[in-house]
Amino acid sequence: MIALSTHIRHAVALGIAAAALSSPWTLSTVSRAQSGWRPDKTVEIITPSTAGSSLDSTIRMLQRVLTEQKIVDVAMVPVNKPGGGGNVSTTYLDQHAGDPHRIYLSTMTLLNNHILGRSKANHESYTSLAMLFSEDMAMVVEAGSPLKSGRDLMAKLKADPASLSIAIGFSPGGTGHLNTALVARAMGADTRRLKTVQFQGNTQALTALLGGHVDLSSMSFAQAWNNVQAGKLRILGIASAQRRTGALKDIPTWKEQGYDVEFYNSRFMLGTKGITAEQAAFWDGAFKRVLESKTWEEYATKNHYIPFYAGRAETQKQLDALYQQIKGALTDVGLAK
Repeated sequence: MIALSTHIRHAVALGIAAAALSSPWTLSTVSRAQSGWRPDKTVEIITPSTAGSSLDSTIRMLQRVLTEQKIVDVAMVPVNKPGGGGNVSTTYLDQHAGDPHRIYLSTMTLLNNHILGRSKANHESYTSLAMLFSEDMAMVVEAGSPLKSGRDLMAKLKADPASLSIAIGFSPGGTGHLNTALVARAMGADTRRLKTVQFQGNTQALTALLGGHVDLSSMSFAQAWNNVQAGKLRILGIASAQRRTGALKDIPTWKEQGYDVEFYNSRFMLGTKGITAEQAAFWDGAFKRVLESKTWEEYATKNHYIPFYAGRAETQKQLDALYQQIKGALTDVGLAK
């Protein structure tokens, strides 16, 4: 399974390289797309998460940049459709097939749900528009926890994989669960015997961790960082290829602790099924301009996101690759066949 996680990282790296070295979106291409179809009524930016979440913050930032820079000159409305492990939001999208005025900020849970049989929808059910960014995944404990390092965690999990209760977010088989399983497997623990605990979201998981109701939590780095700075949490390791710099220079990676784990949580934009190539091209170019903006750069830096842009064709390829790699990983931990 560790090899599979590396393949996932390679798929993401491919997109970064493709975007950096040979993006097909020149300024003239963007101009041609925007001189054709443009939104002519209110646009909904939809997310499967609740108001106040990191996904909610992202769609509101997209709204801000798209309107302030006049990339879109109609009203834009953030729309939260939480529930059902993401199925409430995809059902809503399905009800508006062919409508280019509804765009969707998705997570890899869309792929996981299809693999696990929780949803009939996957990335192929919609129109790929753009890759936006990825996030480092972390394993965190309460500041007073006896677990101080990866070695401490390994000792507990190898002796008894069920000895620690681990918060994995709102979805078994989701990115929090995959991150946990990858780390445990690298440490030689039986991933099928882990004691994982599901919550409605990372806010509830953080509350449980800070209250001593769980021993450990798997979540994105950005979701943990504020509490780390406040002295409430400690990060045991991040699933990154190398240490970050600046304020993050003291956060250890799993690799440097001797555990071969790299895993990133990607965010991408989808349109409804059945929109035209011209409509998809408009959104492709629009998101490229968002990611080139100073406002977005500052937002990504503040939240410790790893920004990169991949257009609609490359996004489709990346999602195809991610789907296959995640399917292999979920099969390895006994959640898929």
